[in-house]
Amino acid sequence: MSAEDQIKALPAVQIDNDRVRVTQWSFAPDAHTGRHVHEFAYVVVPLTDGTLELTTRDGRSTGELRAGGSYYRPEGVEHDVANAGPGGVVFVEIEMKAYPRA
Repeated sequence: MSAEDQIKALPAVQIDNDRVRVTQWSFAPDAHTGRHVHEFAYVVVPLTDGTLELTTRDGRSTGELRAGGSYYRPEGVEHDVANAGPGGVVFVEIEMKAYPRA
């Protein structure tokens, strides 16, 4: 399947200001984000359980999401994220644009 034929994951930006961007991502089965690079460090908060497939320059891997099981990634991550499970997957992504000084 070509990139143009892929089912697209649906982003819904909830907050976008000078400090954070909060986006809810909804994935139908087989939906993809498309290849992208994260400009900012981010936290993912899964709202559903599910299986994601990540495609990077180094290959493919799968990861299990558990509702409420948050995780962090640094800026610079480059990948395509796809729903590899039979049901829908939803998570909230919180990108940290600016860090407050202590």
